Amino acid sequence: MKQYVIIGNGVAATGCIEGIRRVDKEGAITVVSEENHEVYCRPLISYYLEKKTDLERMRYRDEAFYERMGCQVLYGKKAVSINKEKKEALLDDGSVLPYTSLCLATGSSPFLPSFEGLDTVPEKYSFLTLDDALALEEAISDTSRVLIIGAGLIGLKCAEGICKHAASVTVCDLADRVLSSILDDDAAAIVQRHLEANGLSFLLGDSVARFDKKTAQMNSGAIVDFDVLVLAIGVRANIALAKDAGGEVGRGIRIDSHMQTTLSDIYAAGDCAEGMDISSGEMKVLAILPNAVLQGYTAGQNMAGKNVTFEKGIPMNSIGFFGLHFMTAGTYEGEVFEEKTEDSL
Repeated sequence: MKQYVIIGNGVAATGCIEGIRRVDKEGAITVVSEENHEVYCRPLISYYLEKKTDLERMRYRDEAFYERMGCQVLYGKKAVSINKEKKEALLDDGSVLPYTSLCLATGSSPFLPSFEGLDTVPEKYSFLTLDDALALEEAISDTSRVLIIGAGLIGLKCAEGICKHAASVTVCDLADRVLSSILDDDAAAIVQRHLEANGLSFLLGDSVARFDKKTAQMNSGAIVDFDVLVLAIGVRANIALAKDAGGEVGRGIRIDSHMQTTLSDIYAAGDCAEGMDISSGEMKVLAILPNAVLQGYTAGQNMAGKNVTFEKGIPMNSIGFFGLHFMTAGTYEGEVFEEKTEDSL
């Protein structure tokens, strides 16, 4: 009987489980989950703070999913190394998991720059996991002044989630526009005006020079007083397990169209993986939920002996803030094309 090990317990892991079970109904599946939660829909954590959903409705699969799939889930455990010769994964509690094939679905971690004085800030949080959201929920009250560093998707979704439950929310970013990685100047200006109309304040083209407890001195010389700090500058793919085992990595773990890494019988999927972006022809980390699921599903089938590929990866986002919804897809490079509507004539 084959032994499948999946490191990570997000939607990529879920796709991997379902991919394995499509091909192999009997093999043993062990999932290593650093979080103490069943798989949930991570993009909903801001809606949880906004009180638009609850923990039950955030489930990505029903509570019987793992039992139905015949999985063993090791909660609160972390894989610390992979022995590719012995085909074993070592966990932080000293236990060893042998595998026939293994999938790295390790996701990403917040990027935390070394701001001067950051260690003096008493209330500071990331915003990537459900535990982050739960901690932030406890920290914020209607008198809280919140400073968010990062005007990307994570920072702005956090701002939307807490805006109505805090006294003020200020967002700063070194870039001169919001969502600078996916929007041009015109689109970013539209979104920023809408966010400001709903109570958010911005300091763009500026960043923190140093912290002193609950005060941030900006590079511009501005002073921002706050009670709660959220660090939402960005994320980095969790590549250490593959890199330490000798696998090829870039910004993510390099995979081919089968989700196979450069290590024998080791696959990768989701936000930790670097695959082909068909819109640019370049290898990229495509950190979006549908991509993670499809990569995981492809990896699972191949781990179980099938021969399938996923070759349609493309960067895309469908986003909404305070009722303003928009979609982005593809690459910046190429000719500009504008679709005129009656409202724009």
